[in-house]
Amino acid sequence: MNTDFKEENINKPYYWNWNGFKICWSVTGEDNKIPIIFLHGFGASRKHWRNNLEYFARRNCASYSLDLIGFGDSDQPGIKEIGRLNNEIWGNQVKDFIAQVIRPKNSGKVILIGNSLGALVALTCAVSLEDQIATVIASPLPDQFQENKKEITINPLFKKFKDLFIAIFFILLPLEIILFFITKLGVIKLALNSAYFKKDNIDRELIDIVKRPVLRKTSARSLRAMCIGMSSRDQKLQASYLLTKLRASKKVPFLLIWGDKDNFIPLFLGKKIANLHRWVELKIVPNLGHCIHDEDPSVFNRISYEWIKDLKTF
Repeated sequence: MNTDFKEENINKPYYWNWNGFKICWSVTGEDNKIPIIFLHGFGASRKHWRNNLEYFARRNCASYSLDLIGFGDSDQPGIKEIGRLNNEIWGNQVKDFIAQVIRPKNSGKVILIGNSLGALVALTCAVSLEDQIATVIASPLPDQFQENKKEITINPLFKKFKDLFIAIFFILLPLEIILFFITKLGVIKLALNSAYFKKDNIDRELIDIVKRPVLRKTSARSLRAMCIGMSSRDQKLQASYLLTKLRASKKVPFLLIWGDKDNFIPLFLGKKIANLHRWVELKIVPNLGHCIHDEDPSVFNRISYEWIKDLKTF
């Protein structure tokens, strides 16, 4: 087990060619036994796991962090280059990352840990790769959740019209100007203050982690592809459907870690998920917000590792 880590190497960038796109990733403790992929939330990057990777690497985990396409130091393609960006595309990216980057070195079942959008991506990947996933830890899990178990039938003509309206709206929306003002008017710091209930780790490094990718010339076109893709995706890509499908296999244990002060995705949604899906374990953490893993890394790391130690899926 490798426990000799240098702080400057925690986020050392490596690059992987995925379907013609440059994808950035990092790893700590690559020679360790248990592979974990950490998946960031919307607007963040692999560096948002700055206070978590070493903890798990010191416990025999090969800790991978990945910039989802469109974020961090990965390529930021637009509609013309990649089509509509949604959790299916990101889920396929993670699936291929396991096959092409992790599998040549490690054949063990993979743990997926995600924050917000990253949690949805982890769930999406787990559904299509359930035999290779040891567990999913989601903190928290965004999306719409339906109490009615019957699949809602949408008129194809209505959906086509709706998708066209969404595409036209976001094509015409001046995202280039909006992003410019976001970086100039302190909106990023304001958003982080809203996301973090505990403010201790809102520092210059964190602001730079979020701000730097937005300053790239390709950020607006990629954001447009995400807005269109996530707004017009199929019902089968929503968390309600994915959880139901994953439950049927009974192969992937699922832990929800939720801050009771989360202003972005309120706790009642986490309770609703746990009530609808009794096989999902919900851990409520007091006095923390949307980014528990960075607000209080010691709490997040401990809860996650205790869950991992008790797994019987390896």
